[in-house]
Amino acid sequence: MCKLSIIVPIYNAGDNLKRCIESTISQDLEDTEILAINDGSTDNSREIIKKYEKENPQKITYYEKENTGVADTRNFGISKAKGKYILFVDSDDYIKQGLLEELKKYIEQDIDIIKFKLERVNENGDILEKVDGAVFDKCDGQTAFNRLCFNDVLLDSPCVYMFKKQLFEENNLQFKVNTEHEDFGLIPLVILKAKSIISINTYGYCYLQTKGSITRNEDYSKTLKKVNDTLIHYDNMLEFISKDNLTETTTKNLKTYYTNAIILKLKELKKEDLDIYIQKIRKRNMIANIQVNNVKQFVKKLILKINVKLYLKLK
Repeated sequence: MCKLSIIVPIYNAGDNLKRCIESTISQDLEDTEILAINDGSTDNSREIIKKYEKENPQKITYYEKENTGVADTRNFGISKAKGKYILFVDSDDYIKQGLLEELKKYIEQDIDIIKFKLERVNENGDILEKVDGAVFDKCDGQTAFNRLCFNDVLLDSPCVYMFKKQLFEENNLQFKVNTEHEDFGLIPLVILKAKSIISINTYGYCYLQTKGSITRNEDYSKTLKKVNDTLIHYDNMLEFISKDNLTETTTKNLKTYYTNAIILKLKELKKEDLDIYIQKIRKRNMIANIQVNNVKQFVKKLILKINVKLYLKLK
């Protein structure tokens, strides 16, 4: 059986695709396949990846599909993967030489999820930031989530994990198609399904920060969709809780994790949409999810109950 499937969703990534693909080809782990999935690109991505496929037919499998977004493309990759484990690499980014060799020891231990770390880099490969996070030995998924949820800013990024494929298949877990923040909606739930997970102090993923990605102005309609989609993910999380046997602590932390992220989205809305969104939050009684561990949090929760707009001024 193939050990690992590297899933690379591709959409108009011609400028950075070569570096991404070469970083996956150069890895030392045997029995690795690279699934390059062209999600309806309109640039030269197809020509680039077809060249690599021709030169590396034993490693690279190329798929071409109509543009349906990264969530659907990742789901497609999972369905085609032959590996016991899967690794997601976005086509603008790349992985460091030796990462898979470093993770091999944990694959051999049959651990469900292996978490590593990420560096933000510029177009020259210079490190802009080494993103820190919790490090711990093997534990179950609930214990891991409770350690990560308040101490790791990249908990919901699929690119800093190696997952057993069966976690997705046996639990019928997929990225929700046609939504924004699909990672936020899914990855915490995958973690909770793991029987074993380890988080290591290895920086293996390079997240490219271009001038465009740092300064781009997003269309407000997309911003509005992102904000509303977080509520869809919240409702899906509640359904997940209703069907799973989580501890009281995990349930509380999971609700808090989603609620904190949703409240932060309020700052992105215009006044006419803010009022509507606040009502949706109150309808779900999400304010009750905010945990109070100190006086400052108590004051914020109290103000939030009275007026969310005042709460925002305290952030």
